[in-house]
Amino acid sequence: MLKNDIKITHFVLIMSILNFLFFHFPFYNFVYNDLNCKTFNGIAIVLSLIVLMIVLNSFVFYLLFSLSKFVGKPLLVVFFILNSIAVYFVNTYSIIIDESMIGNVFNTNKEESFSYFSVKLILYVLLLGVLPCVYIIRVKIINDSLKKFLITTAFTLLFILTLAFINSSNWLWIDKNSKKLGGLAMPWSYSVNTSLFYFHKYKENEKEILLPNASIKDSAKSIMVLVIGESARRNNFSLYGYSKNTNPLLSNLNNLYHFDATSSATYTTAGVKSILDYTNTDDLYEILPNYLYRNNVEVIWKSTNWGEPPIHIKNYQNKNDLIQNCKGDRCDYDEILLNGLKEQILSSKKNKILIVLHSSTSHGPSYSNKYPPQFEVFKPVCNSVELSKCSQDELFNAYDNTIIYTDYILNKVIENLKQLTEFKSAMIFVSDHGESLGEKNLYMHGLPLSIAPKEQYEIPFIVWVSDSSKQLKPNKLLSQWHVFHSVLNFLNVQSPIYQEKMNIFK
Repeated sequence: MLKNDIKITHFVLIMSILNFLFFHFPFYNFVYNDLNCKTFNGIAIVLSLIVLMIVLNSFVFYLLFSLSKFVGKPLLVVFFILNSIAVYFVNTYSIIIDESMIGNVFNTNKEESFSYFSVKLILYVLLLGVLPCVYIIRVKIINDSLKKFLITTAFTLLFILTLAFINSSNWLWIDKNSKKLGGLAMPWSYSVNTSLFYFHKYKENEKEILLPNASIKDSAKSIMVLVIGESARRNNFSLYGYSKNTNPLLSNLNNLYHFDATSSATYTTAGVKSILDYTNTDDLYEILPNYLYRNNVEVIWKSTNWGEPPIHIKNYQNKNDLIQNCKGDRCDYDEILLNGLKEQILSSKKNKILIVLHSSTSHGPSYSNKYPPQFEVFKPVCNSVELSKCSQDELFNAYDNTIIYTDYILNKVIENLKQLTEFKSAMIFVSDHGESLGEKNLYMHGLPLSIAPKEQYEIPFIVWVSDSSKQLKPNKLLSQWHVFHSVLNFLNVQSPIYQEKMNIFK
């Protein structure tokens, strides 16, 4: 029976042990699977990490509560609630909570947040979060004297340093796996990486670095439609050899080409930035729509998604804007991106037009909610947000139906372009990243690129051109940075930063 009056050292040790038992099975499961635990060294690393985890967390909790119980209690309550949510997602979707995953969390809108809601999540929060919090709130903690605080702090630090020194031969292994270890250690995975995310976000929000001025070299009417896909993995497009016919419309078109491509990252914000950047850079250079808009190209951006860099153009519409002028059931799906599009093109007074359609069609985990009912070609489908509960066939069927819907949308874009006979036109479809569908017990996306499976970064790169426009080079493996230079070439925009080797057109 836990006491209501308890010494601070006993309390923080109990909290650290509970934190270890409740939230660190994924951490030690990874350690166990990555090490040879039949050797003395493997056993030594596991035991050292267990002791270090408990002692380090106890020490941090001790410092917090010694500082003030009014600081310590609220923080510990927050930690246990957030830990329970975090470990639910780690266990359910096999994610790693690194900085990129924190970016995904903060770039998820309310609609997508609700799609993760489940009974299992409530149980995690109640049993692993709320229950210990009741005790934390009720317990009376007896603090140490200043002398005892200093002695305890000194001995704890000495113990931690000694343990680290004893394991110096294993530092290389720890360093090699630091991303995974750090992404599974609670509560530091999300607290440290949230701080890093906001620091880098602050850096990103610095003034955009302008690119050199460009010029339009002819007056021929040209239009490029760039469709940015969401979580579309190459493996599930029949254009690329997939056994199920997920591209019934595109596969029958002339002037349609598809190329192998890889994404620069496995999460939306970085993937979209790479599609719009002129080169591989962490700096906030002027992105494609901003650059072309500033250089007198008509730019239209329509989005049912989020996570793009700052867009500085006049004609920008997100889902809330689009839905105001849309009627019917199709307005709930990505077909809304095409609503009024042809009329916008025809109303433009400029000869060069770039349209960006940022879709969300294959975003999980609720794949079966991302397409209208008539596109449910493959059945039965997975309707649960807990993807591991679905059979592989159900999960693949739901996801494959999103690809069939993507096929329909892309075909409709092309049909619209074909009607604009006075324009030379082209469409490029490229995804922000891929998607795991249970392979190696991984789901969705977001793993660091260095350890991500190919399903999360192998993406489609599909191009259609009108009869009167350009031919394509015999491209092999493309990157997302090919988009910027290919769009400049197609619209005949001359720029000092243009790279011919990154252009897909002849």
